Amino acid sequence: MKKITQALLAVTAAALLATPAHARDRYSDARPASDYTPLDKFTRGLAGMTTGVLELPGNIAAENRENGAGSAATLGFAKGLGMIPVRELLGVFNFVTAPIPWPNGYAPIMEPEYPWRYFEGAPPARVSRYIRGETVGSTAGRR
Repeated sequence: MKKITQALLAVTAAALLATPAHARDRYSDARPASDYTPLDKFTRGLAGMTTGVLELPGNIAAENRENGAGSAATLGFAKGLGMIPVRELLGVFNFVTAPIPWPNGYAPIMEPEYPWRYFEGAPPARVSRYIRGETVGSTAGRR
């Protein structure tokens, strides 16, 4: 069991260290879909597979920021718990299909791109604007 824990910690650390510095400094709202690369998709996949558990505290924090403690304790908890497998499976999908510009080029399928973005002010989890058909800078469909 100790070796499994050490391996998981090593993989998580590698994913965080492998994330390009430029990826930590931007949020998907600021980029057009054509600016994403296969490396961005690969990095999102690796991060999703290894840090998907951040969906739980992240969605709680995001709901608390947007709608208060009552919403955070109920909706944030439920959404966060439900989004863990979604983030993990999307991580596997992005990791495996990184060289393929599908379904929306290399742009993210889910917002925020990375699960730690909740702690930087990102809203609760949702389908990416690129999938919804919105353009960069559009606020349609936002809370």
